[in-house]
Amino acid sequence: MVTESKLTVVMYHYVRDLENSRYPRINGLAIDRFRGQLDYLAKHHTFVRVEDVMAACRGDQALPSDAVLLTFDDGYADNYRYAFPLLDERGVQGCFFPPVASLRDRVVLDVNKIHFALAAIGDVEAIATFCLEKVAAWRDEYGLEEPGYYESHLARTSRFDDPRTLFVKDLLQRGLPETVRSRLTDEVFRRFVSVDEKAFAEELYLTMDQAQTMRRHGHYFGAHGLSHRWLDSLPAEEQRAELQVSLELMRQLGYRDGEFVVSYPYGGFDEHTLPVARELGFGLGFSVEARTATIGQDDPLLLPRLDTVDLPFSG
Repeated sequence: MVTESKLTVVMYHYVRDLENSRYPRINGLAIDRFRGQLDYLAKHHTFVRVEDVMAACRGDQALPSDAVLLTFDDGYADNYRYAFPLLDERGVQGCFFPPVASLRDRVVLDVNKIHFALAAIGDVEAIATFCLEKVAAWRDEYGLEEPGYYESHLARTSRFDDPRTLFVKDLLQRGLPETVRSRLTDEVFRRFVSVDEKAFAEELYLTMDQAQTMRRHGHYFGAHGLSHRWLDSLPAEEQRAELQVSLELMRQLGYRDGEFVVSYPYGGFDEHTLPVARELGFGLGFSVEARTATIGQDDPLLLPRLDTVDLPFSG
């Protein structure tokens, strides 16, 4: 029988030396703030491991009432340089979710091309104008709407981004047909960031050797798809393919059936995602719904997570 218990899952992305970075405007967490948040969590919570959460969801053990689990999406080299040593010195496990295309194939993900373009110049209007000019130029070639259509239909707000930044992200991530999005994102990256994608990928992402080192130190690695696509924008078979490739990577890192964990890119899922994940053998799944999880109530494949900004940065 599963014992009902609360679990705080914290979601991190970029943890880096922002001040001395070439991209200090990237929406990341400075090392001192990460260290301070670890102090806060140590004071108010008990750190648990992925294995503990799996066991609790099976009913094999109960979690402490103040349990907290740390997760890191997207597989950045910063996780190895900065987060890994700080976690290790405290004996705290992190659960890391690298997309296969970045870790194995050294491809810069579209999501990161957008992030770094926005961080590189600090002028979102210049990027928005560039994108809309391309939309106008490509209208006949791709059968696109006129630029004003996208500006009106993609206007929304977010707790993380100003409306114009959110517009650029939505346009390049979901608003345009996939072939157009990919082509335009590539042009944005080359125009505002770098023409050397391979060198940028080598600097930005974890290597397999680094992941294996972290694994030997007790940290966990889960699935995050092949190329960080919105799963809920894909048919069931393409979702299966994305998760299957990630599962094969987990097997390469030494995980066996019953030990598979997934974080849905962007938190996207639909009515096909969970059945596919269950069929492939995933036991835990993490969304981006911002609240505390309740083991025994929440579906183990849909555990919510708090963003780092939802918690204090000082003990």
